Amino acid sequence: MSDCCKSKQTDKDSDVASRDNGTSAALSGDTSIKDAAPSCCEPPSRFDYFFWVPLSAVIVLYGIHLFGFNEYALLNKLSIAVFSMMNIMAWGVAIGVFMVALLSYVPRELVISAMGSGGGLKGVCRATAAGILLDLCSHGILMVGVKLYERGVSIGQVMAFLIASPWNSFSLTIILVAFIGLPWTLAFIALSVIVAIMSGLIFELCVKKKILPPNPNAMALPDDFEFWARLKIELSATKFSFSGARKFLLIGLTESRTVIRWLLIGVLLASLIRVFADDAVFHEYFGPSMLGLLATMVAATIIEVCSEGATPIAGDIFNRASAPGNSFAFLMAGVSTDYTEIAVLKSQTRSWKIALFLPLITLPQILIIAIIVNTYGGG
Repeated sequence: MSDCCKSKQTDKDSDVASRDNGTSAALSGDTSIKDAAPSCCEPPSRFDYFFWVPLSAVIVLYGIHLFGFNEYALLNKLSIAVFSMMNIMAWGVAIGVFMVALLSYVPRELVISAMGSGGGLKGVCRATAAGILLDLCSHGILMVGVKLYERGVSIGQVMAFLIASPWNSFSLTIILVAFIGLPWTLAFIALSVIVAIMSGLIFELCVKKKILPPNPNAMALPDDFEFWARLKIELSATKFSFSGARKFLLIGLTESRTVIRWLLIGVLLASLIRVFADDAVFHEYFGPSMLGLLATMVAATIIEVCSEGATPIAGDIFNRASAPGNSFAFLMAGVSTDYTEIAVLKSQTRSWKIALFLPLITLPQILIIAIIVNTYGGG
């Protein structure tokens, strides 16, 4: 290995350390924060077909509907699906980009201190609470989740954060109340918290038993570290400038690119599914039976929609099919089997095992809970 290859990680760590000086550098436009130098070990950058091709397709299809070019029926249906999904997920992605940029400059010590050092029950519960309180859709929450992993949060906490988050935001909770009522909405939230905490603890155990790799970004906090004192220092040093704001936004977009790439691919796949597989076909078979539950799980896997899109469908399953367990399963399995989420997790953690353990650990819990709810709550 050449000398420059050996120094690659050192350079990266130096870059991370410079960002960890706080948010003040980001907002004041401090040019001392530099991008990591290109490594001689890496191949020359190539055209990113998996980003630019889906992006171009989404822009074209969005424009076809926006400007009313509907000469071909099939193309028109596809453009409507893309237009609808992009409008639904746009705000969540925008907030997600902002949060990714913010987390890039928040010192890692603050992130670890807020989430709980070293994972464990306390850390997993904190991550679950953060996921419920953060009002983001599934795509926005995914962007924040992978950034938390990069900042050193344990894999168990990241998974608990992702599982608890997507449809438990305040806005979607209100929507769900309108569909299924307050008691059932509170029950669904409580059940999702159980799945999130149990899954997070199982992931922590798998890492402890060396079944899954630990987060290489993990760090230990000093014994005398004080969260509020450090936060006060960072906030007092923060200054705003337009150049700093531009750089802040650019970092958010750049570091969200991997997630956005898979979101665009997911939008195209989901649009094709919407065109060729009518939702009404699935609704007819979503009854509170084992066959109906399995059909629900399959539909949740195939129909990739943002959490805003999943909530009305779940409400329809609850009311039309009289299957509250299936409704819960649709909301939860949509997260656990989301191919965009699995692909992003693999990309960020560099581990297929971690990505595939998400459905492996969560789906059995979801199925058991759904069966119980259908059996004792269907009346």
